[in-house]
Amino acid sequence: KENGKCRLWYVAFDDDKEHKVASERWRAAYAESTDGLNWTKPNLGLVKYKGNTNNNLLPMGGGPWGFVNIKVIKDEADPDPSRRYKMTSHVYFRYQSRLGTLLPFVSADGFTWKPVKDVKSVKAELKIKDLLLPGIHFEPSGGLYQWDGMFYASGQNAMNATRPYQGRVTRMYRSPDFVHWLPTQSIGFAREPQHEVLGPGRSLEGEQTHEGISVWNRRNVLLGVVGLWHGAKEWPDITIDLGFVVSNDGINFREPAHEWTFIKRGEDGAWDQGGVIQGQGFENTGEETFIYYGSWDPRRWKESPPRGGVGIAKVPRDRFGDLVVETAGKGPGNYQQPEITSEFVTAAIPVKGTQQFYINADGLGPDAALKIELLSANETPLPDYTSTIRQSGFQTPVVWERGAGDLPEHIRVHVTFEGKRNTDIRFSALYVKPAKS
Repeated sequence: KENGKCRLWYVAFDDDKEHKVASERWRAAYAESTDGLNWTKPNLGLVKYKGNTNNNLLPMGGGPWGFVNIKVIKDEADPDPSRRYKMTSHVYFRYQSRLGTLLPFVSADGFTWKPVKDVKSVKAELKIKDLLLPGIHFEPSGGLYQWDGMFYASGQNAMNATRPYQGRVTRMYRSPDFVHWLPTQSIGFAREPQHEVLGPGRSLEGEQTHEGISVWNRRNVLLGVVGLWHGAKEWPDITIDLGFVVSNDGINFREPAHEWTFIKRGEDGAWDQGGVIQGQGFENTGEETFIYYGSWDPRRWKESPPRGGVGIAKVPRDRFGDLVVETAGKGPGNYQQPEITSEFVTAAIPVKGTQQFYINADGLGPDAALKIELLSANETPLPDYTSTIRQSGFQTPVVWERGAGDLPEHIRVHVTFEGKRNTDIRFSALYVKPAKS
């Protein structure tokens, strides 16, 4: 969202009966919205299509290019304003057959784009001599994000790593400058069932990941949406849902809830029947978080009905999950205690200058409170930094009980669930922001 306007980049698919050149049928397009719900396709007048420029297609430089998938970020830190917007795309190249690969683009305004290198397409595909990644099949545009000074393109293929997996796994390639992409890659996520390899000729079968991870960078944590491929022997029996993963190092993603379905595909007859696809769109709007996704029904290949589109899933603002009191350890049993304390301590958080702390929690009240304490990096309590929160909210300020002094370079936060109704509490997030002067 920029200057009160939501911006959306997506792939538009041409009529495959009228347009027989396979890779040329996919084009980059643009839409915008003021509320994130109702979208318009502006007449950009930038690309000639069917004899006129009255459309919302984007000029991509060196093209036309055939895009299966695209992801866009805005890079405020790049000193070159012509590279302010960055896009990864899944394009094709020709080897013994048509294979997928990465082609990055940059733009000053998000409308007019150019590849990061001077390349030209052939039938909307990349020449093999112009590859930026090793010449293997890779579907690179599940997600695009920055972490610890590097750019990451998250995608999928079914090649082995240090050990074999069943079918498609999430892989990450990385770049220090968005132009030069390193030839080595990392496995970002594989589902537990994929540790059982079913054998040759069964690549469609079994539970797999699909199309990499779409990422929301929240500074100390990456929130991700990943495809959950439900395989079968034949395409008509394959379906796809979406799962939820997180990472604290930019490479290794994990499931907070094992094999949990975050966004389920629609029922037959719905616009998102058969399968859903992660779209890297996350937006906090008022008291809600919007998560944007697309549809792809893998079951239909011949004479398939019109499909595609963009959907929105909603959760209460930043409440993707919550921490609650676990009461199983309370009682008279051998592995229980008469009384229990429910608490947690965060990892060390770097701070600079005066900071304001906020809590995102529900279920608070006179008999259900969160005690917040600041600790040093080695978990020594910091004098004067104690607060009790009894008010639910999406960003409830933490007010310290006494005057606050200077903080060390790294602190930890100690949170305790208190009160006779502490089982009502749902703790979702802690925010640390520079204090307003």
